[in-house]
Amino acid sequence: MSLELNLSSDLEQRLLLQAGRLNLPAEQYTLQLLEQHLPRDSVQSDVVALLQGWIDEGDAGEQKKTAEFLFKALDEDRLSNRKLFPPDMQGVSW
Repeated sequence: MSLELNLSSDLEQRLLLQAGRLNLPAEQYTLQLLEQHLPRDSVQSDVVALLQGWIDEGDAGEQKKTAEFLFKALDEDRLSNRKLFPPDMQGVSW
């Protein structure tokens, strides 16, 4: 789909400036903005956006603690004794 927008000169300059800071073409930066800010139709898309937001925030220590807690909780809440996230496979398969 093609879309033509008439931007004010101020908005155009802000868009070009930010795209330049990110070393992106203005069109690509505009698409990223739309993708990040338009509502999604499905729960799955919302979850993906939430996870991507956590990744973008980049607090590695907190992410590691959260992952460890999640893996432990998932392993404990199983009918099987087989672990989903065995410690000996850390760094190999997850």
